[in-house]
Parts: sequence; structure tokens; C-alpha cells
Amino acid sequence: MKTLVEQVVEAGVPRHVALIMDGNGRWAAARGLPRSAGHRAGAEAAERLIRFVGQRLGIEYLTLFAFSSENWSRPPSEINDLMGLLRRFINDKIGEFVDEGIRLHVAGDIDELPPKLTQTVREAIRRTEQGDRLQLIIALNYGSRQEIVRACQRIGRAVIAGEQDVDSIDEAVLTSGLYTAGIPDPDLVVRTSGETRLSNFLLWQAAYAELHFTGTFWPAFAPAEFVQILAAFQSRERRFGGLKRGRGE
Repeated sequence: MKTLVEQVVEAGVPRHVALIMDGNGRWAAARGLPRSAGHRAGAEAAERLIRFVGQRLGIEYLTLFAFSSENWSRPPSEINDLMGLLRRFINDKIGEFVDEGIRLHVAGDIDELPPKLTQTVREAIRRTEQGDRLQLIIALNYGSRQEIVRACQRIGRAVIAGEQDVDSIDEAVLTSGLYTAGIPDPDLVVRTSGETRLSNFLLWQAAYAELHFTGTFWPAFAPAEFVQILAAFQSRERRFGGLKRGRGE
């Protein structure tokens, strides 16, 4: 008898899955631990999922929402812990990403990050650019509204310079100015921790994505639950403005 993983893979996995990794702080609070412990456990959960997706599922694109542009309002000590954790995580995983064929992309304004983290991110992007097994997109200092404004500003400058005709502006033109240019829109967006909103995440790209909300806090989110979510996704009939599409398309 086939395992659920085998059944899901055989049925056709979505091409692109995006996850809002939420609940680190509440996971830690429920255990009487500091928020920093929750973030460390969350990084371990991300590592487990990346490895599982890359080795077992065949999903082409995986996007993880790691740090929102709104997160700068958190206490400085927590932000410092997060920045340090992100830098260590990327540094520790670059070699593994290269060996496993994982290519790293970043969505967000990384120039506003601490210089050492920016340098680490750029180096990881460079070293993994030949990866062809899994395209891993980390949303870092990312906000979807800001991303759309940035794309509009880019178009405006092109119009002023005479490089873009106003009447030729369409969805493709705007999409080409997003951080995710060249990356297909997500088929499925998953949010952990019981919250049921997108929180300024991939608002343009997720226009026709299926949404799944789970009450599990991110540090406790396991590959087994992810597979169950994929199985539920495969049972849905996707519609794109009335047009039916098959599974995993």
C-alpha cells in the first residue's frame, strides 16, 4: 500500500507553495520560554520542511515568509536575535543548499538589513545559482503593498524616460517589476498559528492561490502535516475567474 507521500506525489504536487511561518512567540510562551527560543525552534522547523520538500516531494518553488517589513516595530533585542539567527541559518545551510540543488532567491529590500546579513544573503544567492532541484524564495524585509508601489514607481520612471508607453502597461509589465519576477504565482498559500489573513504577503501573486490556515504554531509544523495539506489541496477544484484547472497547475 502506498504511503500518503507517494499518493500525493503521484497525484501531482503544486508547482509553487508559499508559507507564512507564524506562531514562534506563542509557541515559546506556551512553554514558558523566551521568544528567542521560539524563533530558534522556528528555524529548525523551516530546515526540516526545506529538506523534506527538496528530497521527497518534487515541488519546484517554495516561498517562506521570514521577516516582514512591518516587523521592524518589534523590540530591538528581538530584531537583533532574528537578524543573527537568519544570518547563522543561511551561513550554515549554504553548503547543503549547493549539494542538494537548492537555489536561493530573496523577495524583499535586503539593502535595509544589517550589512553582514545582506552580505551573507548575496553570497548565498551567488553560490546557489546553479541549483535546479528546488527554488527556495525567502521573503525577507518584505511587504506586498510596498512591493507593488515599488513596481509602479519603476513603471512611472520608465514612462517619464520615454521607455514605456502608458497604453502598453498591463499585468505582465507590473509583474516584471515585482521581487518575484520570473517566478510563477503560488498555487497554495499556507499560514500557521490559527490566524486567517495574508498580512501583506504576496497580495498580487496570490490572486488565485488556494489558501489553507492551520492552528499549528510554526515550530510544531511538521512535514507530515504539510503532506496532509497537499492532499487536501489536491481534492479542491481550482477556478480562475470561472475557468477550471487541473490539480497542481
